[in-house]
Amino acid sequence: MSDPVVQTREKNSSFWATVKAVAWSFLGIRRGKEFQEDIGRLKPYHLIAAGIVGVFILIGILMLVVKFAVSA
Repeated sequence: MSDPVVQTREKNSSFWATVKAVAWSFLGIRRGKEFQEDIGRLKPYHLIAAGIVGVFILIGILMLVVKFAVSA
């Protein structure tokens, strides 16, 4: 007998699916049902990597917005 969570995680765990889930989470508009599906489907190290990259992108965008606002 194999664990259904592990089978689901192995079957649908691409890095791009993780990036999409992290992007929706950054926006704060993730549904509870989809969040629960992501927990069972995505790999933890993909989540960590995508989260760190997302933080750097968010900081970069904020720095560009501030630089633009200050120069105007």
